[in-house]
This record gives sequence, structure tokens and C-alpha cells, in this order.
Amino acid sequence: MDLAPSAPAPRAGRLALLLFTGLAAWLAWRTLRPPPAPLHDPGAQPRAVTARGELAEFERATIEVYRNASPSVVHIANVALRRDRWTLDVLAIPQGTGSGFVWDERGYVVTNAHVVRGGDRFEVTLADRTTWPATLVGLEADKDVAVLKVEGARPGQLRPLAIGTSHDLVVGQTVLAIGNPFGLDQTLTTGVISGLGREITAQTGRRISDVIQTDAAINPGNSGGPLLDSAGRLVGMNTAIYSPTGASAGIGFAVPVDTINRVVPRIIRGEPAARAGFGITLLPDRYRPELGVSRGVVVLDVLPGSAAERAGFRPLRRDPGTGRLLRGDAIVALDGAPVEGLDDLLDRLEGRAPGEEVTVTLERGGTRRDVRVALQALGGR
Repeated sequence: MDLAPSAPAPRAGRLALLLFTGLAAWLAWRTLRPPPAPLHDPGAQPRAVTARGELAEFERATIEVYRNASPSVVHIANVALRRDRWTLDVLAIPQGTGSGFVWDERGYVVTNAHVVRGGDRFEVTLADRTTWPATLVGLEADKDVAVLKVEGARPGQLRPLAIGTSHDLVVGQTVLAIGNPFGLDQTLTTGVISGLGREITAQTGRRISDVIQTDAAINPGNSGGPLLDSAGRLVGMNTAIYSPTGASAGIGFAVPVDTINRVVPRIIRGEPAARAGFGITLLPDRYRPELGVSRGVVVLDVLPGSAAERAGFRPLRRDPGTGRLLRGDAIVALDGAPVEGLDDLLDRLEGRAPGEEVTVTLERGGTRRDVRVALQALGGR
């Protein structure tokens, strides 16, 4: 049986009609739409400037502090001299850069000890962009403070900063930091004092106490630069940041100026770090568990003729028969303040003078006793 051909589907006709209608509408829109506005205006002129008026008082104060203080801020380049193993030529290898500030007109410049670490040659660039060789005068690594002496600068080129105090700072007080972050010289950042009495660790492993915390942006290259109060006085030296990325996270730290003003003159005079103590060698805290000691500082050795020997301190010793270590004394308190470990003891002795008497609480065999000891001068480290 023959089958008749099927009729074309009406759906195809409707689709064609829709396409035709759409095309016609698009052509009509292209034809009837208004011409586009021209992109260029030959008569264009600068807009009228709106009068600003006077700067705010706090802005004028910030500008004035920067103008007065920035000539005292310097850029420090640290270069190590190394001999090439093949050619025997002496190579100058950059070790890093940092900031610093002029201490006095004689050419002394203060910076962080870690800025000059590993360097054999130093160059100081002043605010007028002249660069001068400098010599390392000395440093106190436990405080992260170093002093350089600029050689050859003309009189009037070196402008010292005004010195303030740090013992009377308060949280919320405005501070300004000037330095050379990422090599960008004479950079100003502002903020407030975020905290006081913080502790950070110097590269020697010793704690630096009473450190200033600020939210003024401190970045790599700011190290050694000044932290100023709103009067333009030095209140701290920027030394470290707390940041998981290595850039500013709003937590910067500065060595307080009271510490700097005590340490720098001593370095310039060529005197060793003035430390007072007992004349003993102390056991590092990590070895205390081996002796069953959980707190305090174990006396490892007592120097002959020392204040500790006169006070009857007993050191750690070894049984001559069995070779077993015999515990002597552990220092557990100083002037009634508990001593948990080595850093605690060193902090308690900070600022004490030779000849000053202190009360030391010693623990031996589970028994405690207090002894009076006149501190003696210790050699520098």
C-alpha cells in the first residue's frame, strides 16, 4: 500500500517567521537609532579648582614634625667583604639596608644591631642624598642597639633628633615613624601607641623588655628608624614587626628611648655593657628537666672570689665516686619576685648597679633560704 507524503510541520514555518521578524527589527533599530555622541571634545578645558581652605590643625602639626625630623633620618647600607675562592678578588656583597637617625653633630648615628650584623663596610646616606662612609663604633646586641660614626660629613649636615622619654607614654598617644621601607627613603607613617611593656626577642635570644607596640606601618627597611611623638621627640627606635606575610600587619615594635639614651652614651664612650650579677655560670633552661627541676635557675658554676662564693652559693657538681650529677642551688626568687627561668633572672637584674644589695632565694634539696648578696660588675658580652 502506497503511503502519502507527510505535510511539512507548522513549527518550521513559525521559526522562519520569527527569525525574519527579528532580523527586520534589528535592521530598523540600526537605521532609526540616533548617532552616537562623539568621543572627543575639541573645546575641553580643565575643570575649575575648588578652594580647599586651610589644612586641619592635626595635618599642619604632622607636616611640621616631618619637616623638622626627616633631615635627621638616614639610610644605612651594610656591605660584607668576601674573597672570591677562584680569583682571590675581594667582593663587596650587600647584606641589607635599614634606617637610622643622627644622634649628635659629631657624626654618631644610631640604628639596630641587626641592621649592621655581618657587615664589614657601611654607607650612610643623609637626607640631602649625600652618601658617606661610616665605621661601626659598637653595639649592644641584647638591646638591638648599634652606633655608627659618619666620616667626612660637613658641619651642619648632621642634625640630631630631639630626645624624649618613654616611661610616661600612654596607650592611644599619637606617634610617627620615619624610615626607608623597601628602599623608599624618607617615608612617613602615622599611628598610635597600641601597647606598652611588650617583650620581643633579640637575635641573641635575649628578651628586650618594656618594648613599645604601635600600629604605625613598620615594614622591612624601617628597622633602626625613629618613632616620634607628636612634638617630634624621639620616643623609640623601630626594630621589629609581627606579620605572617613579612609586611606591615599593624603590629610594630620599638625599643624605648629610655633604653637607647642609657645604652648609646656607653657605646660612644667605649665602655662594655654595664651588667651586675653574682659571678656565677647558669644552666640553660632546656637542661632543667634532666635534673628534675621545673622552675628557677640552676647554678652551674661559682667563680672563685665572686660575690656568689662569699654568699655560699653551691654549684652543680659531679659525685667523684659514681660520676652522678649532684644538684646544688637553684635561684627561685630575687627580692621576693619569683624567678621562673633564665630570662626572668636576667630581667630582674636589668638596671641593677654593681655594689647594690639584693635578696636571693635559693632552693637546695627542697629547702629554701634567703641570702643577701652585694652584686658585682660583670664583663661585657
